[in-house]
Amino acid sequence: MRYRLTGLFISLAATLVFCGCNRKSSAMIDAIHINRFDSALLQWIDSDDPAILAQIKRTYPRMPDVLGKALFQKMSPDSAVFFDHLINYYSEPTLHSLYKDAVGRYAAGSPEMTRTEEELSYGFTRMRTLFPSMQTPAVYMHVSGLQQNVIVADSLLSCSIDKYMGADYPLYEDFFYAWQRKNMIPERVAKDCLNVWLKSEYPYQGKDNVLLDRMIYEGKIIYVLEQLGKDYNYRNIMSLTEEEYNWCLEHEAALWTTMIERKHLYTPDIVTTSKYFLSSPSTFISEKAPGDLGHFTGYRIIQKYMTRTKSSCADLMKNNNAQEILRESGYSP
Repeated sequence: MRYRLTGLFISLAATLVFCGCNRKSSAMIDAIHINRFDSALLQWIDSDDPAILAQIKRTYPRMPDVLGKALFQKMSPDSAVFFDHLINYYSEPTLHSLYKDAVGRYAAGSPEMTRTEEELSYGFTRMRTLFPSMQTPAVYMHVSGLQQNVIVADSLLSCSIDKYMGADYPLYEDFFYAWQRKNMIPERVAKDCLNVWLKSEYPYQGKDNVLLDRMIYEGKIIYVLEQLGKDYNYRNIMSLTEEEYNWCLEHEAALWTTMIERKHLYTPDIVTTSKYFLSSPSTFISEKAPGDLGHFTGYRIIQKYMTRTKSSCADLMKNNNAQEILRESGYSP
């Protein structure tokens, strides 16, 4: 079974390019119903009722294993102590309070749940239109205890709703910086789920330490994500303020020149490359620079590439030649 554990914080821009990936509306929208494993598990935690646990195993047969690997690594639900570990983990007072708050905020029929299911329904329908052979996962919710945001395992995707309680949720201030908290909002749930699923279907094939490879890949992901939401754009995908986005646009040419002059583009330096993909402010470039500058430059290259080549999104995602994409984009800000 394939597992991809992802702590995800991303972003994107206001100019939409539809060449090759036009947004023709689908006649039929596949309705996504989110399976509430989180609510069922909380019922068992609060009652320790064997009948409820048995019902969970019948209704959500894969989720204990998926969640167990995320929380306890190699421990299997078949272990005699697995569920003891699980109930002890979630009974910790602070986590238990967070768990109840999360289930309450994402209650059935709440604005958060309604918006998320509508976005996912539209997004996965669009994804299937752009990538006809791609399967649509079963979608679940769980609570991780402020660990990874999204779990993917084969045809299953589960979102940790305790990571999306709102930037002003009091507990977050004890564990996260402001630049992290701005991503921990209900509006990000569907975007992050679609992002992680797309990445699981098209995993990174480049070299981790080469900036150009990583920029092109992240730019492709963001470009396709734009096509999956009715109002998705670079700025709200990347959670940028207007000021941060304008900084990127105004300094785009200088940023590209800096990458080239400092020989960052091709030099296999994992430390330097990683800095371009952090959501924290990019002080190594400028005191006023926002984070995720590698995402921004990669996205702008892909915009140019798609305009010039008229490629489909499917062809874009299959092309793993970063140098070819850069050359054919004609990118020169």
